[in-house]
Amino acid sequence: MITAFWCVLIAALLPYAAVGIAKAGPDYDNRAPRAWARTLEGRRARAYAAHQNGLEAFPFFAAGVVIATIADAPPNLVDLLAAIFIGARVAYIYAYVADLATLRSVVWVLGIACVIGLFVAPLTV
Repeated sequence: MITAFWCVLIAALLPYAAVGIAKAGPDYDNRAPRAWARTLEGRRARAYAAHQNGLEAFPFFAAGVVIATIADAPPNLVDLLAAIFIGARVAYIYAYVADLATLRSVVWVLGIACVIGLFVAPLTV
């Protein structure tokens, strides 16, 4: 189950990788970052949106890992679902930034399915 715990850390950090893509460029304004973010367009706006979505998805995922762990779900299943979630989130960021809307939706659904799986994994015991 240690893999799942590392995945929680990775999931917490992934939104900052996405926002790093958005902030890359000479016009980033650290004095007014929220106002600056409202001016974004194209690839950088999508990267910022991926950042926001990652922040939204994180609590649900982290809670799923914690609940699966304390409810004695099979450790290998918890690790597998957590790892697939991370892969889906990485693919989500890529698809969002690359403007691949259908792929983005597919990997989002995969990620959410993994989170739901974490909540029901204890029932498989």
